[in-house]
Amino acid sequence: MTRRVASLRWRLLAATLAAMAVALTLAGVLLQSLFREHVMRQTEADLLRQLDLLTARLVVDAADQPRVDAAALADPRWQQPYSGLYWQVDRQSPVPAQGVLRSRSLWEDTLALPMDEPVRGEVHRHTLAGPQDSELRVLERTVRVGQSDSAWRLGVAVDLAETGAAVARFRGQLVLSLAVLLVLLGLAAWAQVAVGLRPLRDLRAALAALREGRAHRLPSGLPAEVQPLVDDFNRVLARQEDHLSRARTQAGNLAHALKTPLAVLDQLATQAEPPADWRHHVREQVALARRHVDWQLAQARASAAGQRRGHRTEVAPTGNALLRVMDKVHAQRHLDLGAHWPREPLVFAGEEPDLQELLGNLLDNACQWAQSSVALIGQRLPNDRLVLCVDDDGPGIAPEAREQALARGGRLDERKPGSGLGLAIAHDLARRYEGTLTLEDSPLGGLRVRVELPAAPNLA
Repeated sequence: MTRRVASLRWRLLAATLAAMAVALTLAGVLLQSLFREHVMRQTEADLLRQLDLLTARLVVDAADQPRVDAAALADPRWQQPYSGLYWQVDRQSPVPAQGVLRSRSLWEDTLALPMDEPVRGEVHRHTLAGPQDSELRVLERTVRVGQSDSAWRLGVAVDLAETGAAVARFRGQLVLSLAVLLVLLGLAAWAQVAVGLRPLRDLRAALAALREGRAHRLPSGLPAEVQPLVDDFNRVLARQEDHLSRARTQAGNLAHALKTPLAVLDQLATQAEPPADWRHHVREQVALARRHVDWQLAQARASAAGQRRGHRTEVAPTGNALLRVMDKVHAQRHLDLGAHWPREPLVFAGEEPDLQELLGNLLDNACQWAQSSVALIGQRLPNDRLVLCVDDDGPGIAPEAREQALARGGRLDERKPGSGLGLAIAHDLARRYEGTLTLEDSPLGGLRVRVELPAAPNLA
């Protein structure tokens, strides 16, 4: 039962059936009311014709006594006792008298008409209690005949039992018809829900095939309401496959790159008499292995950085903190470290650790090569991008060597400490954030590293 309640099919069917039941109930009530109103109008129309006929057949003799030719009233129910159709003539003035004339169908009873005074010719309608506890619908009017001074009150009545029975029969047929209609509509709703949810069933089968390895992508050609979800899921699968392929490639590259240093170290360890400079060889191979490991770690971090979106990092506090760190790390060089920020805050659309690693590598590289000064400059572009420039007054890099400097481990001077990965790591981090890193001539005389990154909107 819990599973059915949680089912989308049962929810749709329950909501549809409830709505249809409410609509059909309201329709039934309305139709019954309309039918009863129609029957009552027909009944009153028949009574009005009978009242007109009675009015036409009423005569008053010289003694001011009314007479009605009963034979002229064609309906046989007038003559049948308690037939349900009655007429009565009352004297209204000058001396009121009830039941002066009445139909044979009333037998010994009279109609207790209300004590109202209809305007001459006006028809009044009433619902009264009649003979044998019946409910009557009465139409009455007041008339004067000839030169008589008397006013006569004419009334005709019909028993509402037949009307009620007709309404009851109609109600029973209506309830049965609406019940059958509800069942048919329920079956139609079931078919509609089954057809409408078939793409989800197909999607479920496709997911099962994907889970079991029988497919690599979800199929296309689904309805417009489902296809965007399928496309997004396929993009996620493609991205995961790309990450997995890249991870396998990086693992293979690392294993291949470590083969040579490990082989050299193994050879040194197995030699009976290692060479005199074996320490130099060990340090050299360990440094080479460390460079490969650092590169793969940097690649992994850069790959993860591009997947983290929706973050905000203010550039100025991060840059100023890194400059203070570089001032302490390179204190023996007495460098002039400065920053230039615009009035509006620069906000990087990424995480602070990624910005720290990117700027940290660039500033550390600039401090190693600078002679006396390093500058960090920030600027916001009008296309929701920001530019960060790291300038130094060092020897710079020739244009033909700049591509090598951005390559993996592209060290241009082996005498400088480090792994030669600073610019390459920063370059990959920028690319992961769909940014760029270029090497240019600095106004200070050395190298300018220009980084363009996505900017987050200012909240102020």
